Amino acid sequence: MNTRSIRFRLAAWHAALLALVFALLGGLLYVSVERYLHETLLATQARRARQIAATLLDRVPQTGEQHVVRQLEALYSPEVANRFIRVSRRSGSVLYLSGRPDDQSFMPADVPSAPAISAHEFSRVQPLHGFDPLLVSACWSTGPDPYLVEVGTSAEPADRFARHLLVLLGIGVPLLAAVAAAGGYGLVRRALRPVDAIIGKAEKITQHNLGERLPATDTGDELERLSTALNLMISRLDDAFANSKRFVADASHELRTPLTIIQGELEAMAGEPHLALGLKERIGSLLEEVERLAQIVQKLFALSRLDAGEAQEEWVRLDVGALAKATADQMMLLAEDRNIRVEFEIAKRVFVMGDRPRLKQVVVNLLDNAVKFTSPGGTVTLTVSSNTGSAVIEVADTGIGISGEARLLVFERFFRADRGRSSSDGGAGLGLAIVKSICVAHGGKVEVESMVGQGSHFYVTLPLAPGP
Repeated sequence: MNTRSIRFRLAAWHAALLALVFALLGGLLYVSVERYLHETLLATQARRARQIAATLLDRVPQTGEQHVVRQLEALYSPEVANRFIRVSRRSGSVLYLSGRPDDQSFMPADVPSAPAISAHEFSRVQPLHGFDPLLVSACWSTGPDPYLVEVGTSAEPADRFARHLLVLLGIGVPLLAAVAAAGGYGLVRRALRPVDAIIGKAEKITQHNLGERLPATDTGDELERLSTALNLMISRLDDAFANSKRFVADASHELRTPLTIIQGELEAMAGEPHLALGLKERIGSLLEEVERLAQIVQKLFALSRLDAGEAQEEWVRLDVGALAKATADQMMLLAEDRNIRVEFEIAKRVFVMGDRPRLKQVVVNLLDNAVKFTSPGGTVTLTVSSNTGSAVIEVADTGIGISGEARLLVFERFFRADRGRSSSDGGAGLGLAIVKSICVAHGGKVEVESMVGQGSHFYVTLPLAPGP
């Protein structure tokens, strides 16, 4: 997973934000529940204290204090109910103090006396050493001799419920955050699916299919604007490429006639018997340059025809191995002149559909480059084979090789990896560009592997023709 992608970052921010929200809500819920439980318990104790004051202590002059003590034991059973009850006189002496509760949650004798508060009713959370806090509510009776009634209970049940809630929140919040993160990632992925479609389509558009356009969704959002802007840019590129190809085609076509005339005139002048030797040499040099320029124009004209799709007009089913072998035999003389050995590994009956002259030109250009850039005594190997539905033509040499930077541009028009050598040999950097254009026109591709000083290896892959 790419952690720097927009998809991951959006999902991560979404998950982090939701986790923070869940954590804050969980904290607020915990604090609210804990406070609510304490307040509810205190309200219950206050109600019980008022009940004791109203039903027992307000009638002490008629019933006596001992009757109050007996009624407290009989009606409220504080030890069994794990409750704290203390009744104090105004002087501070204790009339009644409950015993230790059965759950041993506190010691009644350790509970400090109520603070001197003039209010009729009041409550407090009383900390106890070694025990959970005690929730105590108190009120004064309204009889002629007021008594202070304190009723309390341990906060442990409420705290235990709060701790249980905290555990549930500790487990639930991360799970919810994980589910939210997964859901957010899915939503972001679905939202960016049109972007993936645009990227996939854009990767397939090259200079050979600039007529295609990116998918545009009618949503009125930024994605629609992006696809519309990119389609407009592709339209402008299509127009620019079309104008460039038209210019090359027109220029190469128009230059052929004047070059032919110039070449004819120079040849006629060179044939004059009375010309000085120096002038004849200069005319011969001009003829060489005119011939070189004519070859460049011819190659440009061939590229313009390939760009126009003329390579697909005369396709036939042919044995590419036999074609490559026959072409190599015709070029053997060139290799022998440079003392270069040519080896063959030709598979039989490797059929493709294509234009015979164009495919022959592929073999000619690759072999010509291999021989041209291989030192005397080197070897050039031509291999034709079939592999998983494709015909493969390989031309390997033991020449000077191509640098890493040049390999990326070697199939571009007018690019020369070794400018000085190519110029001296008459190259213009169009041979491999023609090879690439022919391969693309035939639904194939050409690749190269090379290291400086260790030679080059060109691979041409073409679709195999269907069976007869």
